[in-house]
Amino acid sequence: MKRVKITVLRKEFYPEYADAYLTEGREVGPCPMLEVGDAFVFEGGAQMPEGFCPWAWVDIYNSVSALAAGASYAPWNNREGQTIVCCTDGIRPVVFELHAMEDWE
Repeated sequence: MKRVKITVLRKEFYPEYADAYLTEGREVGPCPMLEVGDAFVFEGGAQMPEGFCPWAWVDIYNSVSALAAGASYAPWNNREGQTIVCCTDGIRPVVFELHAMEDWE
């Protein structure tokens, strides 16, 4: 098994959807749990990295565990052992880079 580095690339927020669908509307703002540049390391086992969002973990775990087991997302991605995924929050999604770490970088 490889470790997998999880890095927050981007946070989005769609205020028009927040106003239409959330009880607090646009006041909720973008995801409060993660910031661009935050990095986490998956060490294996299904153990969520400390400080990571539990809802996002459910969304991205399949891709994380696949990379840890040696999966490849080629030819779609131009870098072996790497992929881009996001949580499924349609109003304030967070985009992550997943990178399998060779030799325990």
